[in-house]
Order: sequence, then structure tokens, then C-alpha cells
Amino acid sequence: MTYRPMKKIRVGILFGGRSGEHEVSLLSAASVLQAIDRKKYEVVPIGITKEGRWVAAGHAERLLNPAASDKHLRAGDPDATPAAAVLRRGESVLVPPVPSEALVPFERHAGDVARSSPEQVLSVDVIFPVLHGTFGEDGTIQGLFELAGIAYVGSGVLGSAAGMDKDTMKRLFASAKLPIVKWVTFLRGEWEKSPKRVRARVEATLKYPVFVKPANLGSSVGISKAHDAKELGPAIELAAQFDRKIVVEQGVGGKGKARELEVAVLGNDAPEASVVGEVVPGKEFYDYEAKYLSEGSDLIVPAKLTKAQTKEVREMAIAAFRACDCAGLARVDFLMEPGAGSGKGGRIFVNEINTLPGFTSISMYPRLWAASGVAYPKLIDRLLELGMERRADKDRNRYSL
Repeated sequence: MTYRPMKKIRVGILFGGRSGEHEVSLLSAASVLQAIDRKKYEVVPIGITKEGRWVAAGHAERLLNPAASDKHLRAGDPDATPAAAVLRRGESVLVPPVPSEALVPFERHAGDVARSSPEQVLSVDVIFPVLHGTFGEDGTIQGLFELAGIAYVGSGVLGSAAGMDKDTMKRLFASAKLPIVKWVTFLRGEWEKSPKRVRARVEATLKYPVFVKPANLGSSVGISKAHDAKELGPAIELAAQFDRKIVVEQGVGGKGKARELEVAVLGNDAPEASVVGEVVPGKEFYDYEAKYLSEGSDLIVPAKLTKAQTKEVREMAIAAFRACDCAGLARVDFLMEPGAGSGKGGRIFVNEINTLPGFTSISMYPRLWAASGVAYPKLIDRLLELGMERRADKDRNRYSL
């Protein structure tokens, strides 16, 4: 019998994008490209520039080469040159020059299309969209994958959109009877037309301190804490720069500091929850700067909780995942009222769900699964399997009589 090697699965690693989390995406993609099993997969790196241009991936492997550059771009630093992106803990990647040829997404059978232009047609078995924030985890790119009939990692259009919109997310959590903090939602136009009316509504419903957030954005961009009436207006003005819909949430713990807990969820119809982790921010809360730029934040895995608290949080994480119709992966974040000592505390609230969390090898999502017994390369395998499994299940649907 003649031995025929098994055909490799062709995986597109999609990174970059137009969002403010472009650099964070590069870091996540570099980690995936380094860890993925090249014996099992044929890997196709695919870049999206900040202008939204899809580029051919021939040079994208250079992302893995830490450049000997004098100017490094820290994640989220708009003033630095785009020569490299570095994490505060030492990971670094080189941003490749943009190739001249464009990439056309997507054709599953590239040979069926004749092209005389330099455009290249993408043909892959499954896409791993290592994209964070707007246009990456809000359902827009997922809609493109659905139209093309391509398997992909992560939640579908509905789950992605619901997970991005903090107001819609909270409504789904409330419908699932999950504990959430009080909140007020209003539109930017309402604030601009009648700020006194909006302010009165917020102060009649919530007590200071409050958190003011753009409804649709990731990585804590545009979020600030208003301790009093004087700080509320500037906080709303900041959030209004990033979205037309603004969410104001009741702070947990009053003047005390709420504990910030996180759980990683993995699966499709039968999701599983990781151990519970805790973020101890170096700042007053875990904002963008604390996540990517400044020193001092600690990640504790596993979190110091009682068995009952751990069980409660993990069960709520799965319930939140299902409430938003998520798939593949998500990180669910919680707020816990401060207690008197280790393992003690008050009520626990579901804060939000992140359908495409940071995915470097030291990010919280992979760290939680590593602590749960799933190593980073195996986690990548499982996510790709879940993406293809979901596509196969969807292909069973009929769309006409």
C-alpha cells in the first residue's frame, strides 16, 4: 500500500484591522503564528491595514522577527512610528511593509475565477480572526465569513454583535436572570441636545461613583470613572467621541475597590469554563493604559475564592456565554463587592463578555486555560476544530424549500 500523507488543513490567520486595537491584534497574531502546529496546518497569514486594505500575506511571517528598531510602538500608542509593537512584558513583533498586491476575500475555489489583475484570491479551510474591537469582533467580519461560507473561529454575527454592544449584552444578561449592575443608556444626540435631562436621568437612577463607557468598543477604550457630578460631563464627552450610544454603570463597592474576576469559556453547544482568574489593576480600574502600557497590574490564577464562589462564577460564565449565543471562545468578566479578607466578599455581578479576547501566550484567556490543563498550542487546535464543527453544523441548514 502506498503511503499518502494526510492533507494539511489550510488556516488563515487574520490580523490587524481598522480598530484602535490594531497593535494588540498584531501581538495576538504573532503568538498564534509562533505556536500553531505547522505539521498539521498550512498557515496563511493575512493582514488588514489600518485603512482597511486586505494585503497579500507573503511578508507577514516577518511579524515573528523582533526588529532591531530604535522606535517601538507600544500597544495603543498613536504617537509612535509603526515599526514594531511591543507588550510591556517583553513580547515584540515587526510590522511588515505593505505589499503592492491586494488580497480579495473570499473564494473557496480560486481556480474557478480567472483574474488578469495582480489581485490574489484567498482560499482557506478555516479562518482564525485574531482581530479585536470594531470591525473584528462586532459581527461585521463574521458576516463576510458567513456570506463566503467559510469556517471561522469564534462567535457568529449575533453573538459577536451582542458581545460588543454593552447595552444589548446587559439586556440579554437580564433576560437570563444573571446579576448585573444598574445602568443607564442614552444616545450621543440626546446628550448634545439636552445634557441637563441626561444628567438628571443618570443621577436619579445611579449613585456615584459611576463608570461611563462607549457602548461599542473594546479594551476599555474611552472608559472613565466619574466620582461625582463634576466628573460626569467630561466622562460622557470622552465616551461620545467613540460611539453614538453611551452606557453609564453603577460602580460596585462604593468607595471601595471591586474585585475583577475573569473566566475563559470554550465550546459551542456544550461550553466549558476554565478556572477563575483575578485582575488586580495597578490603577484605580483596569483601563486601556493598565492593560497595555503601564506597570503594576497583577494577574492571579487561580483567584482566591471559596469553592462555592468559584462554582457560582464558572456557572454564571457559561450562562452568559449562552445568553449571548456565543460560540468557540469568550472571556466573561465579573465584579465582586470587596470583602473583609481572602475568599470573602459580597455579591458578584456579571460585567461583560468579550468574544475575541487578547490571545498572546500571556493574555488572560490562554493563561486561564493553561491553568485548567489546556496548553496554548492545544487551545489553538481546539478552537479551529470548534470553528469547523460549527460550519459543518450550519451547512446542514436548508435555505429554500
